[in-house]
Amino acid sequence: MGRRPARLLWRFRAGTRLPRSERRARSSGTVSLVHGKHRKRGGALAGLAVAALLVFMGTAGSAAGYPVQYCSQVPIVGGIPPWGFHTGAPISGATGSYARGHGDVSLSHNTISGVLCQADRVRHQPDRVIIMRVQGHLVYHSHTAVLWGYPGNLIKFIVRVNSSTDPRCKVGTRGVVTLFGSYNGVRSDSVQFSFPAACRDHDHLYHGPQVNTQVPPGANGQGT
Repeated sequence: MGRRPARLLWRFRAGTRLPRSERRARSSGTVSLVHGKHRKRGGALAGLAVAALLVFMGTAGSAAGYPVQYCSQVPIVGGIPPWGFHTGAPISGATGSYARGHGDVSLSHNTISGVLCQADRVRHQPDRVIIMRVQGHLVYHSHTAVLWGYPGNLIKFIVRVNSSTDPRCKVGTRGVVTLFGSYNGVRSDSVQFSFPAACRDHDHLYHGPQVNTQVPPGANGQGT
């Protein structure tokens, strides 16, 4: 898209040769053509530039018409966290959902901490965002779990809604998050959120090549 204004300008310069009277008027900077054609040399170039800018803005607007307005409370960390995930690219359309999170974990002590964010977008309404904190202990972890037909690492833990822009999903509501990370060179990760009825709109299962999880390897089928 960055080259389009130059291409339009090249076409303008390399176009049909203007009649002598029009070239004379154009060289003087006065009106050269009427009936919707070039009125001034500067006006013609400005018109082309504006047209190209509008094309660019239209394309940019379609890609960024729904700017990211969520999950700033959950910073993106560098490197590999003890546990973490994201569910792909942020929402770019009129509807969709997105989540990410990270934190610390000790499988030997069965403890876990961290923060998560999930955003839901529905048409003609503000984004519904919940920020969650992990509640202390792992519910379950395994190094030999099998999901989607592949082996992998799995952890399950409880979260508490710490802040919410969804009036139906109140602060203090608890839910369960399950992270699965496949191994042996297979990419089939998944993230699942499960909530009671008040927050059921935030029950989501993310699975596919766009999902990326970091789940530590643990013992076989340990839980509290």
